[in-house]
Amino acid sequence: MSNNILTSDNILLNASVGSKEEAIRLTGNILVDKGYVDASYIEKMLEREELTSTYMGNFVAIPHGTEDSKQYVKKSGISFIQVPGGVDFGGGNIVKLLIGIAGKDNEHLDILSSIAIVCSEEENIEKLVAAKSADEILAIFEGVN
Repeated sequence: MSNNILTSDNILLNASVGSKEEAIRLTGNILVDKGYVDASYIEKMLEREELTSTYMGNFVAIPHGTEDSKQYVKKSGISFIQVPGGVDFGGGNIVKLLIGIAGKDNEHLDILSSIAIVCSEEENIEKLVAAKSADEILAIFEGVN
């Protein structure tokens, strides 16, 4: 995954969130603060969640905007939030890792593919949930242990 898409500045460790909406807003705020998207993108992330949950299984959710939210994306980026205590995404689905995505053009497909590869390994999920530093997270995504 190219280094400008996920950086240590986009990673929030040991967060505590009370609701799915709060979790998605937090994920979106990082994307806004770091200049990847306009603030309007957050509403599109919430709208997307109403259509279909972005819960992917294995304690992972990947909040992102709707198809018509591309106009709010300035450049591709990822936000990563670790929630060790978990947050309920509905239906008993507990999320401990939130990966917010903003994809410019079709770059989000490459981003999703990299995330899917990392998150398909249960061992990687455990490492990501237990990580104590942004560097540990980045190393897992770069495939370096």
